[in-house]
Amino acid sequence: MSVIDPTQAGGVAGLAIDAPRAAVNLSDATQMENNFIDLMVAQIKFQDPTKPVDSTEFLNQFSAMSQVKSMENMARVAQSNLVLTDNLQTLTAAGLVGQDVTVAVDRVELSDEALAGEFQLAHPSGKTTLVLTDAVGKQTEVPLGPQAAGRVPFTLDAKALGLAEGEYAVSVETASGEAPQLELTGRVGHVRVSAEGPVLEVAGAGQVPFYQILAFGQQPASGLL
Repeated sequence: MSVIDPTQAGGVAGLAIDAPRAAVNLSDATQMENNFIDLMVAQIKFQDPTKPVDSTEFLNQFSAMSQVKSMENMARVAQSNLVLTDNLQTLTAAGLVGQDVTVAVDRVELSDEALAGEFQLAHPSGKTTLVLTDAVGKQTEVPLGPQAAGRVPFTLDAKALGLAEGEYAVSVETASGEAPQLELTGRVGHVRVSAEGPVLEVAGAGQVPFYQILAFGQQPASGLL
């Protein structure tokens, strides 16, 4: 069953609020404002009656206090925006459970289900090859043949390739020397909430931070083995 797995007892809401609070500390600004007012009152109370403080000086001090208050209000607005953004990001990630997303990868997890992806070529390539490297350094080449510039789809089927299930490093070799970024399309199994934001479990790609998602709802591409 697809689930969202919070890592703290406070759940999604607790993480969404605690992280911004740690980033924006308002207690220092409030304490500074209180100290400023106390000093200003003491200055008025103990001033020399024969040489009172110039009213312009009081206005300048009041202006400085107002600036401190404005900065505090801005910090509160920023805090609220951080909380809202974090909550929206978590809700969006939760809505992706059971949906297909596209992420950039340099490693894949092969299983009994074929994986689909694609990459972008800036130049034509007379020979294009996917290279899979297992944990002990053994390489398996998957020829894709000549390719024109543009999007190149591919599929990886462990059974058809005679490969054991597991994790493999993956890269592209081209005749032009170009090394494009591989993009994998997989289904989101579940979402884990962390202090850094939502982390999605994507089929074939493993755990992927939310900000690394390149596309939502994209259908797996069909291609060559």
